[in-house]
Amino acid sequence: MGQAIQKQYLQINEKTILQHTLEHLIATSLTNIVVAVSPTDERWRQLPLAGHQKLTFVEGGDSRAASVLSGLQAVMKEQAGDCWVMVHDAVRPCVRTLDIENLIDSVADHNVGGLLATRTTDTLKKAKLRRGSTPIEVEGTVDRERYWCALTPQIFRLGMLHNAILNAIQTEVEVTDEASAMELLGHTPLLVEGSSDNIKVTYPEDLKLAEFFMSMQESEP
Repeated sequence: MGQAIQKQYLQINEKTILQHTLEHLIATSLTNIVVAVSPTDERWRQLPLAGHQKLTFVEGGDSRAASVLSGLQAVMKEQAGDCWVMVHDAVRPCVRTLDIENLIDSVADHNVGGLLATRTTDTLKKAKLRRGSTPIEVEGTVDRERYWCALTPQIFRLGMLHNAILNAIQTEVEVTDEASAMELLGHTPLLVEGSSDNIKVTYPEDLKLAEFFMSMQESEP
């Protein structure tokens, strides 16, 4: 992002990205929300929602998987292994409450769980693997009907997800989302279609895009 502070503390409409995200989560039927923060992070204490009764802040790790594991271990102190747990990226501040509730309802009778995702609408090209090759050449075109873009939240049973994340860490397999960790153990998560405006703030231009999506959501009936 080219900023001096972590991107979750950058502001959109006079609120931090993290504040927007937490407000969306608090507005749902979720009963408890665990926020994993860096051991050196003290900014979270300044959040207007820091003392909210639904929120618990725990120390995260040096990777996504390690931070998720820390959050899961905090939940395991209070909940049984068969309860549902949901994982969401702090920098997806445009997630819709209706999408979260739809995800919860969609996996209620599923034996694994699932994730929000969007259908791929662009033509997808497979690139040739050539180190240092510029420009990159096309190897072929893939069938986009079978490809989806993974979003968050992602929801699974507490015990199953804990085992999956622990397995990924112990086997030193880098997983970029929770569904990937579940797939490593042979599980097949459910894809639940979500809204395309549930973007992850990654680049500077995403701040303006997130601001636009928020204004559009606020104007909806």
